[in-house]
Amino acid sequence: MLRRTGIIGTLIGLFAFLLWAPAAVAAPAAPAAPAASGCGVLAPGASAAAQSAIAAACAQVDAGTWYTWGGGHGAQPGATYGQVDPTDPASEHDPERLGFDCSGLVRYAYAQAAGSDILNGDASQQFYTTRAAARFTAAQGQAPLLPGDLLAYGDSADLHHIAIYLGAGKMVEARQSGTHLMVSDVRLGGDYFGAVRVNTGAVTGHVFRTWGTGVWTKTAPSVSAGRVYAFPGPTSIRVECQKHAELVTSDGYTNDAWSYLPDYKAWVTNIYIQGPAWLDGVPTCS
Repeated sequence: MLRRTGIIGTLIGLFAFLLWAPAAVAAPAAPAAPAASGCGVLAPGASAAAQSAIAAACAQVDAGTWYTWGGGHGAQPGATYGQVDPTDPASEHDPERLGFDCSGLVRYAYAQAAGSDILNGDASQQFYTTRAAARFTAAQGQAPLLPGDLLAYGDSADLHHIAIYLGAGKMVEARQSGTHLMVSDVRLGGDYFGAVRVNTGAVTGHVFRTWGTGVWTKTAPSVSAGRVYAFPGPTSIRVECQKHAELVTSDGYTNDAWSYLPDYKAWVTNIYIQGPAWLDGVPTCS
């Protein structure tokens, strides 16, 4: 039989051990399991914002929402009735269907994640966003991608499609008239152009806005240089630096200042950037 003093000593020792032992650390919350549609975060590494964007897009997939041409481009992010695409007979019922086109879905998903309308625009404007945290070329394939990255299709002059990467070789997209939003295999061949990772926080760098329509960016600071991308209308751009180069006269203005746009890897004459001829606060290119 244990003596009373032995029992007390044992209890004191046990209490001291419980006080000393480190508390269990809760594991990070895992992403929600994909729904029956297979839509969800399918690989690790996604930011909380990317996970929220995927959840918003997948909720629309699970609800059976339609693709509609022009859908999702109303005054606020969200499904809208579509339009007839003159080039696609399958779009004849789009005006009767509440849904999204490819960029409308991306706009909605990231608006839900960020709490503001940060990707309002078409596929090209979304890919060339000033909110790019990282960019990946087609040649890099899927290896560097994380769930939530945006996959763009087309060429530098016309990006006609965009989708949200899920991981494990899958993406969620609004693909074409006559179909519902869907999960698809990532298409890396053909006209796959590259991917962009979205920064939902504050925009970094020197941000300006262009004016005019059909303004081409160039491979070098010269009007004779190769064309990269034409701004269809006023567009927010991020300027890395500026330099004096070829003198340009256009629309009643003359200027020799050109700005380098890192998101496009291209140059544009300062004539078409709103602001003074030499942009305030922007360094000279070395």
